[in-house]
Amino acid sequence: MLASMIGSTMQNAALLWHVSLLVSPERKGLALGMVGLVKVAPIIFFSMVSGVVADAWDRRRLMLFTQTGSAVVAAALALLALSGGSALWPVYALAALSAAVSTFDLPARQALVPMLVPREHLPSAISLNAIMFQTASVVGPSFGGLLIAARGVAWAYLINALSFAFVIGALLMMRDVPKREPSQDGSRDDVSWHAALEGLRFVFRQPLIRSTMLLDFFATFFSSATALLPIFAQDILKVGPQGYGWLYAAPAVGAVASSAVMVPVTPRIDRRGPVLLWAVGVFGLATVVFGVSRSFWLTFACLAVTGAADTISMVIRNIVRQLETPDRLRGRMIGVNMVFFIGGPQLGEFEAGAVASWLGATFSVVSGGVGCLIATGWVAASTPVLRHYRTAETGVRHAATET
Repeated sequence: MLASMIGSTMQNAALLWHVSLLVSPERKGLALGMVGLVKVAPIIFFSMVSGVVADAWDRRRLMLFTQTGSAVVAAALALLALSGGSALWPVYALAALSAAVSTFDLPARQALVPMLVPREHLPSAISLNAIMFQTASVVGPSFGGLLIAARGVAWAYLINALSFAFVIGALLMMRDVPKREPSQDGSRDDVSWHAALEGLRFVFRQPLIRSTMLLDFFATFFSSATALLPIFAQDILKVGPQGYGWLYAAPAVGAVASSAVMVPVTPRIDRRGPVLLWAVGVFGLATVVFGVSRSFWLTFACLAVTGAADTISMVIRNIVRQLETPDRLRGRMIGVNMVFFIGGPQLGEFEAGAVASWLGATFSVVSGGVGCLIATGWVAASTPVLRHYRTAETGVRHAATET
């Protein structure tokens, strides 16, 4: 899985750089923001269906299909880059197709983890998974930046395509996966609108789960400045593709450090709600400083802080959702959550690109950080169950009371 994560993060960085090379400087902000828009559309469209499929089908087999599909899309991007075409629409189309495949992959992958890990070890497993993801986020973009500078964008796509072979091999060797919990009436979950609506009702009737999703969406919507990194690297900091690779990887550098701390510390965090809110607040503040910085190292440090804060938030959010969701509904919960935690950043990238085109990249990033702080305060004020959340057991009692 680590190999495909490295390849995927490298592909994300390569997509933005690829688009930036195909447009004029005055169109660059909006064109980069469009990458986020074309990727979020299939996520919104397929999110509920993908969650239902993950609950109804064999999750390991579903991942075999999605990993193979991702490899094919990456290979198509490599061929497109090698052809030397100057049109943007094929890049956008393949980016959208890649997002559609990932929409079915993520619920199956995340819902599979609690089936393989005992409940008491799940917080540590989630922290370890965060380390793996963030390590990939460091290695992928940094290696991708060097590879793009030395050989071109096509090689980044090609390496991404090859990386999926490792995951496919691991899935083929996986044996004795535990069976999922049956429905309350003993029936088998099917792919239907009734099953999708059941997942929606569950999520929005649980104040704790609902508030973490809203917090995730608004924070990432306002503070998603990743799409503007080519502008900062090329036009503001003037550090080229190598510097761009390191800036793109900077959030993951901080995330890896915080993930390593979170593995032993997470089970001992009692006041999980306040820690979550403070982590998102730091995320927004670091984004503001990043926007006004004109130093490569200060920018790198601010981006690293955003990664560290986001990882703390992500680990706590995932623990709450996984522990408080029955196994038979986990795929649907994750499907709904995708609209929030993937839709937020992707829509946020479009918003950041549009604002950057009208008012400049600096204003776009700074205003986004301020928006993140305001959204965090609103969620904290309107959701007492989150402010007072201490342990999973306490969260269950609060949720039951407010429901």
